[in-house]
Amino acid sequence: MTLTETMLAPLAGNPLAGLAQADDLWLRYRTGNLPLSDGVQTSAAPLGDVDWDVVVCGGTLGVLLAAGLAQRGWRVALIERGILRGREQEWNISRRELTDLVDLGLLTEAELEAVIASEYNPARIQFLGGDPLWVKDVLNVGVDPVVLLETLKQTFLAAGGQLFENTAFQGAIIHGDGVQVQAGPGFTTRLMVDAMGHFSPVARQARGNTRPDAVCLVVGTCAEGFPQNDSGDLIASVTPIQNQCQYFWEAFPARDGRTTYLFTYVDADPRRLSLTELFEAYWNLLPEYQSVSLDNLTVKRALFGFFPCYRNSPLRYPWGHTLAVGDSSGSQSPLSFGGFGAMVRHLKRITNGIDEALTSNCLDARALGRLQPYQPNLSVTWLFQKSMSVGMDQTLPKQRINALLSTIFADMAGLGEATLKPFLQDVVQFPALAKTLLVTGLKHPALVAQIIPQVGLPTLADWLRHYGSLAGYSALATLLQNVKPAADALPPIQRYYMHRWLDALSYGSGKDYNA
Repeated sequence: MTLTETMLAPLAGNPLAGLAQADDLWLRYRTGNLPLSDGVQTSAAPLGDVDWDVVVCGGTLGVLLAAGLAQRGWRVALIERGILRGREQEWNISRRELTDLVDLGLLTEAELEAVIASEYNPARIQFLGGDPLWVKDVLNVGVDPVVLLETLKQTFLAAGGQLFENTAFQGAIIHGDGVQVQAGPGFTTRLMVDAMGHFSPVARQARGNTRPDAVCLVVGTCAEGFPQNDSGDLIASVTPIQNQCQYFWEAFPARDGRTTYLFTYVDADPRRLSLTELFEAYWNLLPEYQSVSLDNLTVKRALFGFFPCYRNSPLRYPWGHTLAVGDSSGSQSPLSFGGFGAMVRHLKRITNGIDEALTSNCLDARALGRLQPYQPNLSVTWLFQKSMSVGMDQTLPKQRINALLSTIFADMAGLGEATLKPFLQDVVQFPALAKTLLVTGLKHPALVAQIIPQVGLPTLADWLRHYGSLAGYSALATLLQNVKPAADALPPIQRYYMHRWLDALSYGSGKDYNA
């Protein structure tokens, strides 16, 4: 019996079966054996009158958007294939990011406090052979998904929205004036929003047989029995490169124990390790990482999954009246797990944009594509992902990635929190990136030179293009920061397009971030 079988077999819910299913899907992704999805069809016939303004498919994170739109008076249906109830596992985010839900009117101050299950400080960044760095107020709040989703569900219903649970998405027919959503009793709507996540059948159809350009593999647990430790780890390593992977750790104090994740950045090469193999590495390395014996642990929950990333992101659907949001759109960097934090970051922009799109009837594919614009501050992170991964046929010094990251993070920390903290929250800003590159290039030229053959010239050339765009977006966002009042006075259609351009500049340069 493997360590994974020994540790997970006693848990309720048969996580071993879930792990096998996840591994089967991961194998299909990396061997190109995913079944083609054809659930979205088109029709030239007009749909006529519809029952809904918006149908949001996928309730777990879709309820955030659905509640905001219902509060603005739109007829919103939220469909969820099961029961809309969060898992027991906490979602980590910063308090500053979480307060965006209060600003949007989705939570009261009292409800905000009620959804927080745990809170800690500080968090560590450390790589094998390097000194630790400590930061505060980054991913240090653990949100109880059960409480949060129940609160948001009540907010949604109170605003007039309708929830349809146990209603699985089956397909959709796109008309020139709306969508027939094939789910449950059937829905007709002006706009269908896909919030079904990384493995959305609609997103898979739009991407076709394209294999992911990168994947983040993650396994972990929440368990009791660890030594007392009120700090967390944002990213840490305790090993050199092995199995053509650099393993990283993340750890958080939780309400009912301690959550620890082992993750790695890889490509979708068919020879890559399975999640089950990564879990075996997790059990073998955990005692050293957390100074604990496996015999002392009481595992509460198992956590595992993989997050595919595509350079062609955020994803724009080729059909009108349809929009991908959250993980369906890939609107996070390849360094991020996506999920709750990424959804919250873009929630105000997406909610306002959909509100304006419905008001101005800007619902064709071109108009809705403006709600998922090119974001150079996310595209530049592909170089970082490449530098943190190892090709299957690549030979690197065992300490290369640890040495690189230890040096770069130390340089960022030396430049102050204004440089380091946005990056840790998946926000890259041109001034911070430019200063970091300058300092690292001057202090460690040999290390920088080693990156070029590791990532390859095509990747570097592509990065330079995005880096130049980031500089341009940053300059324009600063130059045009006072244009919004004039944009607000434009007619509805022109206002919609102008606001989307200003949003693209703001979010694409990281200027939406507030410390």
